[in-house]
Amino acid sequence: MNIMLFAAGGDIGGGKTHILSLARELSADNQVCLVSFHKGVLADEGREMGLNVIDMDNGWNIMKDLRMALEAVDTFKPDVIHCHGAKANMLGVLVKKRRSIPVMTTVHSDPKLDYLGMPWKQYTFGLINAIALRQMDFYMAVADRMELNLIERGFDPHKIFTIFNGLDFSGAKEEGKPPKTEGDIVVGIAARLTPVKDIGTLIRAFAKAYEKNPRLQLRIAGTGEDEEELRNLAEALGVQERVEFAGWISDIQGFFADVDINVLSSLSETFPYSLLEGAYEHCPAIASRVGGIPSLITHGENGFLFEAGDVDTFAEYIYRLSVDADLRQVLAENLFRRAKNEFSLENMKNKQEWAYQTIMKRQLNPKARQGAVICGAYGRGNAGDEAILKAILSSLREIDADMPFWVMSRNRKETREADRVRAIYLFNVFAFFRSLKKAKIFVNGGGSLIQDVTSSRSLYFYLFTLWAAKRQGCRVLMYGCGIGPLKSERNRKLAAKVLNKTTEVITLRDSKSMRLLKEIGVDKPEIILTADPVVNIKKSNPVQIESAFRSEGIEETEALIGFCLRNWPQFNCYDQVAKAADYAYETYGVTPVFLPIEVPADISAARKVTERMKAPYYVCTKQHEVGDLIGMLGSMRAVVGMRLHSLIFATAGGSPVVGISYDVKVDSFLQDLDSKACLALEELTADKLCVQIDRALSDPGQEFSEAAAKRLKEREHINRQVAARFLNMNN
Repeated sequence: MNIMLFAAGGDIGGGKTHILSLARELSADNQVCLVSFHKGVLADEGREMGLNVIDMDNGWNIMKDLRMALEAVDTFKPDVIHCHGAKANMLGVLVKKRRSIPVMTTVHSDPKLDYLGMPWKQYTFGLINAIALRQMDFYMAVADRMELNLIERGFDPHKIFTIFNGLDFSGAKEEGKPPKTEGDIVVGIAARLTPVKDIGTLIRAFAKAYEKNPRLQLRIAGTGEDEEELRNLAEALGVQERVEFAGWISDIQGFFADVDINVLSSLSETFPYSLLEGAYEHCPAIASRVGGIPSLITHGENGFLFEAGDVDTFAEYIYRLSVDADLRQVLAENLFRRAKNEFSLENMKNKQEWAYQTIMKRQLNPKARQGAVICGAYGRGNAGDEAILKAILSSLREIDADMPFWVMSRNRKETREADRVRAIYLFNVFAFFRSLKKAKIFVNGGGSLIQDVTSSRSLYFYLFTLWAAKRQGCRVLMYGCGIGPLKSERNRKLAAKVLNKTTEVITLRDSKSMRLLKEIGVDKPEIILTADPVVNIKKSNPVQIESAFRSEGIEETEALIGFCLRNWPQFNCYDQVAKAADYAYETYGVTPVFLPIEVPADISAARKVTERMKAPYYVCTKQHEVGDLIGMLGSMRAVVGMRLHSLIFATAGGSPVVGISYDVKVDSFLQDLDSKACLALEELTADKLCVQIDRALSDPGQEFSEAAAKRLKEREHINRQVAARFLNMNN
């Protein structure tokens, strides 16, 4: 490939490192030309690396810059132009309007914060950059948070590639620093001295930690407009003798070699190189929980995270690491291995090349049908339905990483941001038909959509979407679905007719759904029994699960039993559930936790039970990520659930379950597990529920649950295999 990089040219720090590292790595297998719109360090260092560099310094003469850029483009004939920085973005867009070449930009930082504290630049350079960004063909985000930032501001998710910064670890030493038991404990930061880096919070936190450990010393590498103010702050706090302003450091490895604790206090970041540079020298890290930092640092495993501006927590972590040499070493080695394995320069280069190739491929036939429209009960706050969507997207992306998606949702904004997809309002018929004309396939996405219990209108709507998709030329797949109940004979006939005429493949999550399809005469599609798509979603790591519990005021070390209830017209036996919850606490010492699957709808049902209880309990009120829910329910001694997905999550996490059946889908799920731990809602009594709790809390119950989880996960893989075959047939 011929790759042309446009750079503003005044880049320093992480921006300069990123551009030059990327150019050098790409030049090994591609033709690369670096155009710098400023003469200086970036261009000089690029030439020293042996790169093909064109630099210019035309001041405010933008038209001269443009003429020179066009000459360079016409000579080099790039397949793609990749811009870095505000001026480069502006010139890239101007070139794009005159040449038929895809142009993209790497978003290194939040554009709204780039000129924080500098109003004149914010309303000139910042405004020009904001306009240029909207004209780009594609975007490279250097962190998940930056990708989300762009999506929140209305950028098309399918035009954004997320590629984390990488560092060359080939020369790194495998052995870490020996534990320091004497001398100063050096806290170090390498950052520009600007408001967005919030060095003031660092100095305040350092001063608090220094009060408890006078061995601490702070070294600040960097320059910027805040330097005088920060020096005055250190003096006002009485730590000026222990704070060293080292200025600009060219030997960054040498700087971190002398640092014991690497810190970052930024208000906003994308994915900072300074954390990788510290990891290279085996430094443990403490950083604000912003941008892409949590993608590298897992709190408690390879570093500590604090909320931006939280001086007290920051100070406590500095102090804790300063007095515990063993902890410093453990966190440092964990961080080194993670950074080397996942954030290397080679990984960044490979992903960047894939992005260029993908962009060029898209440009070949931009009007061709591609991707999928996915329809389901999304955007309503139900964790089960949202988990289904995440699982389907994950499976389809594994098959085709470049597949675009349009998701029908009740809450477009929430779905766009949570799942990084194009979203259309569920009942916007015009947008729905426009998406069908662009897509190759239509996916009826899991859950029990083909049923008439809630209403016939719901059934007719989802049948209409199947009919419309087929009529607009899409192939139709029903993925991990539940079918029924279908009570009306008219509805049964209509459903059978539409399914036979529209769908090619149906994968089902339970055997009762398969029997129902046979009963109503659905025989044209290929029908396969699998499992609910969510069972193979990974649960969160232990530290994240602990954090989720603590956010609800629960210590994970407690013995817990979960109750996942829902408001339902026939559910009024609150006193019976309350007695069973009291029994579980009094007999087994397990504290009842009422965990909602749909927030806030399920919380009121829990409150009606707890107001009748005598034992202590917890009522959770937050909407947790799916991985957290699986981990939370999976860590409980047992789970009593009305919501189907509470039972699925708990089983996937390895906990025994007891079902309270208000719907045939609950019975069917447990029957397919060969479990008899199911009580019909209309027959529910405290005594019967207590018997099931006894069984669930027995040792054989635990063994049964683990075996059931394994079977479910094996069956769910069939969904992915079928989808892969379906998509391959579609090519």
